[in-house]
Amino acid sequence: MVQSIPFVEVVAAVIIRPDGRFLLTSRPEGKPYAGYWEFPGGKIEAGESALQAITRELQEELGIQVEQVYPWITRVFTYTHVTVRLHFYRVVEWYGQPFGRENQALSWQTVDNVSVTPLLPANLPVIRGLALPPVYAITNASELGEEAMLCKLEHAFQQGLKLLQIREKSMTNDRFRWLASEIIRRAHTFQARVVINSDISLSRELGADGVHLTSAQLMSLTKRPDVNWCGASCHNAEELYQAESIGMDFVVLGPLLPTLSHPGLPALGWRKFSSLIRDYSLPVYALGGLVHADLAIALEQGGHGIAMMRDIWVDE
Repeated sequence: MVQSIPFVEVVAAVIIRPDGRFLLTSRPEGKPYAGYWEFPGGKIEAGESALQAITRELQEELGIQVEQVYPWITRVFTYTHVTVRLHFYRVVEWYGQPFGRENQALSWQTVDNVSVTPLLPANLPVIRGLALPPVYAITNASELGEEAMLCKLEHAFQQGLKLLQIREKSMTNDRFRWLASEIIRRAHTFQARVVINSDISLSRELGADGVHLTSAQLMSLTKRPDVNWCGASCHNAEELYQAESIGMDFVVLGPLLPTLSHPGLPALGWRKFSSLIRDYSLPVYALGGLVHADLAIALEQGGHGIAMMRDIWVDE
């Protein structure tokens, strides 16, 4: 008789300092995978919510009191002895100095240079997700004009913009190629990433960092395109499932509010947005009629951040 593998609900904390470094801890002796590095956390006890569990675990393991925490992604991973569903939370404010109350080692790491090893396998895609910034910008040269778009982009890069989608549906191929080349050149001087909407071959040709697929493209694929970063537009549960199934890096979900770019699509609203991404494994950007102030709402609802095509280019 085959013995079934236990299924355990677990919380994990991505504790992030203002400088962007995040905390990893080593598993203490006597536990499975002792010496492996992971995000701190533990089992959700009977009758306990995930939020209550993350608060308790961080007090027990690290001696800190959680003050600001956001739900993030949920991933299922099967080890040889157990299957775990990991509910990740981003902890951005806490009281106290973390220390290993179980004699575990602690290390603050950066996304682009994780120096501790070995890592628990379940944590590798999580660290990749942390490389995505909270704001995802989308070009709007068709309304602003090409030169104005470039000027606003230059300012945005100087202010720290790190992720941009080039999307210009009404532009001729030649003008789009020129504009995309210019944007990519400027972005890379600021270590910002650029993805091109829908055109996978042009993304490779121009040296972009990846591609952003339309929902129609997403639903037609059987595997993820072979590019560095690959995002997709989603509007419903079926498209979210497809993105998850083929291993996209992130998705955009919307529209949250009525928009000029998608006049025929019904607005989701925040309640529907939150419901659709509950226990979802990929980072999700909210999109559609949003302004900078909506970032806090998106984070509270479990989103990774917000995507903007118009308000982000409005001069403050």
